Amino acid sequence: MSSRAPVPRILRSAKGISVSSQAPVPRTLRGKRRKWSPGAAPSPEIQTFLAPPLLSANRWRSESMEVARSPPTAGKFVVVGGGIAGVTCAEQLAVDFPSEDILLITASPVIKAVTNFKQVSKVLEEFDVEEQPSTMLENRFPNIKVIESGVKQLKSEQREFQKQLTQAKRIMIIGNGGIALELVYEIEGCEVIWVIKDKAIGNTFFDAGAAEFLTSKLIDEKSEAKIAQKRTRYTTEGRKKEAQTKAHAGNIGSALGPDWHEGLDLKGTKEFSHKIHIETMCEVKNIYLQAEFRISEKKSLIFPKDHHNQSVTTDKEIWPVYVELTNEKIYGCDFIVSATGVTPNTEPFLCGNNFDVGDDGGLKVDDHMHTSLPDIYAAGDICTASWQPSPVWQQMRLWTQARQMGWYAAKCMAAASVGESIDMDFSFELFAHVTKFFNYKVVLLGKYNAQGLGPDHELLLRCTKGQEYIKAVLQNGRMMGAVLIGETDLEETFENLILNQMNLSAYGEDLLDPNIDIEDYFD
Repeated sequence: MSSRAPVPRILRSAKGISVSSQAPVPRTLRGKRRKWSPGAAPSPEIQTFLAPPLLSANRWRSESMEVARSPPTAGKFVVVGGGIAGVTCAEQLAVDFPSEDILLITASPVIKAVTNFKQVSKVLEEFDVEEQPSTMLENRFPNIKVIESGVKQLKSEQREFQKQLTQAKRIMIIGNGGIALELVYEIEGCEVIWVIKDKAIGNTFFDAGAAEFLTSKLIDEKSEAKIAQKRTRYTTEGRKKEAQTKAHAGNIGSALGPDWHEGLDLKGTKEFSHKIHIETMCEVKNIYLQAEFRISEKKSLIFPKDHHNQSVTTDKEIWPVYVELTNEKIYGCDFIVSATGVTPNTEPFLCGNNFDVGDDGGLKVDDHMHTSLPDIYAAGDICTASWQPSPVWQQMRLWTQARQMGWYAAKCMAAASVGESIDMDFSFELFAHVTKFFNYKVVLLGKYNAQGLGPDHELLLRCTKGQEYIKAVLQNGRMMGAVLIGETDLEETFENLILNQMNLSAYGEDLLDPNIDIEDYFD
């Protein structure tokens, strides 16, 4: 046995990364035609990072994972998964170990890559997510070798969705997360019944006030131009016919990117912008096909008239599918879109392994991304953060955290391979996420919805209809979180106030007075 320090391996799954292995001298897993069983223990000389892509419930259902490969060759790390966490980890490992082969096993011919990275502030970061051919990754990092093979999944194709929508008069969207929010706003020329189990839209991200601010945007016609996406987009069209047939039978790949709807013409049969009806505090009870509904002798509702007292469809419409909700209402529609979130895809890795699993189904990890098994790490959506977090940080399965965890897991792996330890990355000091909803810039900081703060917190609000919504969360005079919607230019100032924990009691409501330039005051 070698006297060198044990070398970690990583397992990452549809929701994250997971590392495995106790190995003095790790080698890579390589090849195209060899079956790998997740339950079998990897060779003690292979350091593996398994990072299968994210599973989004609105597009994928994971069934099993098989990695085809030929006998292992010399190398140090294997990364499984072409999502953000997996690709970020592979890139960082390639930088840290330029003379070693880094093997990336991905289920899709395209990978998700971070581009145009911008550090907005100490913690807040902006970046684009591109789908790129795997050859581009190999060209940028000659020591990364990509193998296309991976998780068996089922997903509907984007273009098939677009085709179905062009013939639709009405659809039903079920879910209240980021994908549902984007989808409801982007669809035009079609009645939309939006079913959510919460009292207000975007419950994951917003309180009722912010939800009301955004809901008004759904009533208005979409007059403003979209923010242009200037980055190049790649698809797998033009690949061999047999590859397309295989993909159609059971498409595999990483999760939806933040610009998943770009390039899709999400337009129904009619000439209008938004026509949306929201059913709150309910879920799906039953789904009937047309013949089943006829036999049931139940009655469906017409689409509620809008503020112009107009209705596109009539009460005599016959629909392909009918949905009965738990509030006893029944609506017919052309098809249903389930956008109900993401689930950690741990199943391929649990067989034969005694991982500690969190209540949310993820693999528990400590503050160095270690799982409960020796030398096995997890990062991204597959993992559940089980360390004592910062008072203003919480785990959310978002693209920003996938990138941060993938990068940090790689650094932890690299340190462990030479017997060293590293401090926890600063990005875990403060939750910070920037995105776009309804064409507004949205920044979430810290305990932005007062998560876990108890009743002794206070909220400061400033709202200008159609322009901005600002909420600051304070406890004991200290800022603990914030929601910024619109071009507020306050993200860096608020981030510093949260991190510095300055006592703001003396400022009171003047903190959000639009006539006071708090940027200059506190900077």
